Amino acid sequence: MNQNLSNFFLCGSAGWCLEILWTGLHSLLAGQRTMNGKTSLLMFPIYGCAAVIAPLYARIYTFPFFCRGLLYMFGFYLVEFVSGSILKEFEMCPWDYSGAAFQYRGIIRLDYAPLWFAAGLIFEKILTKAS
Repeated sequence: MNQNLSNFFLCGSAGWCLEILWTGLHSLLAGQRTMNGKTSLLMFPIYGCAAVIAPLYARIYTFPFFCRGLLYMFGFYLVEFVSGSILKEFEMCPWDYSGAAFQYRGIIRLDYAPLWFAAGLIFEKILTKAS
C-alpha cells in the first residue's frame, strides 16, 4: 500500500481512538460511570488529514517542538473550521460547540488549543515511528 494512504488510515484510526478516549473521559466527568465514548464515521477522513504531518515533518524536523506544535495546532484548526463549515452547510457536522465560552460559529473552540497542540505532536510521533 502507498505510504501516504497507509498514513491516512493510521491517522484516521488514531484520531477515532483519541476522540473516543476524550469523549469517554468527558462522560465520566459528567457522572456517567459507563464512560461511554463516541465518534462519527465522518471524523475518520478528517483525522486522516493529519497524514500531511509526515511530509511536513520532513521539512520542519529541525524546528523546536514548540514551533512544530504551533504549526500543527493551526493546521488542526484550519481543517476543523473548513470541514466543519462544509458539513454544517449540509447539516451533517457531528460536533457543535455553540454552548462553549470560547467558540467561533460553533465550529471551533479556542480553549482546545493545548489539545490540538498536543494532538499534532502525538500524530507526529505516530507517523515518524510508522515510517
